[in-house]
Amino acid sequence: MRASAPGHTPAASRHLLGTTALLASAALLLPLVGAAPSSGAEVPAATRLQTSFAAAAAGSHVPQSVLMGVSYIQSRWDTHHGAPSVSGGYGPMHLTDARAALATAGPRGDGEDPRGDSARPALHPTPALPKATDVPARLRTLTSAARLTGIPAARLRTDPDANVRGGAALLAAAQQELGRPLSADPADWYGAVARFSGSDDSATAAVYADDVFDVIRDGARRTTDDGQQVSLAAAPGLAPDGNQVRQMGLRHAAAGDTQCPATVSCTWVPAPYEEFGDDYGNHDLADRPKDQSIDSIVIHDTEEYWDATLKLVQDPTYLGWHYTVRSTDGEIAQHIKANDVGWHAGNWYVNSHSIGIEHEGFLTDPDAWFTEEMYRSSARLVGYLARKYRIPLDRQHILGHDNVPATTGSGIPAMHTDPGPYWDWAHYFALLGKPFHRSAGPASGVVTVLPGYTGNQPAYTGCTTAGQPCAAHGSSEVRLRTAPADDAPLVKDVGLRPGGQDSTTDVNDVGARASTGQQYAVAGRQGDWTAIWFLGQKAWFKNPAKHPAAVPAAPSSGLLITPKAGRSDVPVYGRAYPEASAYPSDVPVQAVSPMPYTLPAGQKYVVGQKVRGEYFYAVTFDPAAHRVVTGKDTYYEIQFGHRVEYVRAADVDVLRARP
Repeated sequence: MRASAPGHTPAASRHLLGTTALLASAALLLPLVGAAPSSGAEVPAATRLQTSFAAAAAGSHVPQSVLMGVSYIQSRWDTHHGAPSVSGGYGPMHLTDARAALATAGPRGDGEDPRGDSARPALHPTPALPKATDVPARLRTLTSAARLTGIPAARLRTDPDANVRGGAALLAAAQQELGRPLSADPADWYGAVARFSGSDDSATAAVYADDVFDVIRDGARRTTDDGQQVSLAAAPGLAPDGNQVRQMGLRHAAAGDTQCPATVSCTWVPAPYEEFGDDYGNHDLADRPKDQSIDSIVIHDTEEYWDATLKLVQDPTYLGWHYTVRSTDGEIAQHIKANDVGWHAGNWYVNSHSIGIEHEGFLTDPDAWFTEEMYRSSARLVGYLARKYRIPLDRQHILGHDNVPATTGSGIPAMHTDPGPYWDWAHYFALLGKPFHRSAGPASGVVTVLPGYTGNQPAYTGCTTAGQPCAAHGSSEVRLRTAPADDAPLVKDVGLRPGGQDSTTDVNDVGARASTGQQYAVAGRQGDWTAIWFLGQKAWFKNPAKHPAAVPAAPSSGLLITPKAGRSDVPVYGRAYPEASAYPSDVPVQAVSPMPYTLPAGQKYVVGQKVRGEYFYAVTFDPAAHRVVTGKDTYYEIQFGHRVEYVRAADVDVLRARP
């Protein structure tokens, strides 16, 4: 059963479509689904999906705009070549079949200590693989669609046309279960759309339906991941009846004292602050931003179902983060107040200054994708938090877990790589109202990485089997080489591979990859190739004028750093800790340990922010003993490689970037 806010128990019988209603509707829907008109003419390849929407809408008596609006909020009409989403959804309608997805789920756990505080014993939580018998109804909609249509489940997973017909059948059945006619008026389908979300609380269901009808009102047009040209005409005057959700008997989730925007559905599911034995968990009480600044947000994905994730975050022996976003409908749960410190990023300095947001995804295969509703709900939350705590909306403040540095060199190989190369950073920042774009002239010494997501499909290996190719997929990342040639070796990452081996194409190997939105100083140009300074070396990527992978930019901070004159190189650090003399006698001095990288003379790196050396000492359950140690040393956070790092201000000169 789904975990809920205190005092609210969801009825076990409430789910997307009752089994009885599904079976009763099947007899009516089967002939309708099979009745799609056909002219006998071959449909052009680029418009097959558009034709599928039209045929499925006609055959099921679902308005085409409703069907397309729901599909857009599920997948933005992408097929993902039959690969499942992070929550086991397939195809443009995101029909969920978690049991099938779990059958091919990859390995779990990689040894990172999420707390990342060397003053305390390391944590190594490894969630167990979810059991197929625990799959909730919202993650079994493909099975329901198969019963309604008679289409085999395997075909619903892999055939976009069948997938669309399955989604249409679910919508029609939902409309009938609500006792409403199969009307041609899209406004009559608000309740059915809300039910399609799978949510069991009225607020989340209503937000989902509102998003679908916003798409219908505004219209949309895009080329999908498999080259389909799909368009939905705008219907600006559409006014659906929101009262339909209130008549559905869904529970009313308690928001409690949550720190969320009014535009999302948010519940309070608190993480415990409890003692057990000689230890405590699963976070630390603090007084941010009064005693420490909140200057970044870290994007993660989970390795569990929503239900199991909420159980884990309520376990004092596990680890705590601030928010979780549900994949299927965008519901948000808050677990820790923003003023407290979560254990989530694997770096205690970053934990002390960040907010951690987990996104539901029980599939650890890195090529699993994320739903549009999850992107939208997450972006609303991040935008709200950024405004509240004055966090700049750029890639050195809105970090993926894969951009967080290890605290010391020995921890680099164990650092997490989520949300991975298939998280669409360009789309996410567009939803945040801060789209990436060219911001300087062609001779600028800085670039923003910006490949076209859908058409950018570098070859990866290891998604399901080590060394084996991953399915073709749009990606946010570009690959970096030692010379301007397609056959040149990938650049090395001496932190990941101290032996000096080349980086690989493995999907979890971030040693030779730059990500969308990240900014780097230009190190050279040759033909269609551009070089950037990356991990202390010159790194080349293909950047042709007709299909650029990066655009000229002015740094978000306006600043770059380079080693001080006379220095051959300077060290870089994974944490900005204070100098030893800043520590009081009752707080153990934390080492300021350089990473295995150096920043050579003549190289330049983009600055994210300037910070003062600081350490949050919190090793006891009683917060009265917690201390914030602040030093005189200052640091610059820089985009050094795929991950950010820190350099001491005393070691570098600061340069103003020229537009």
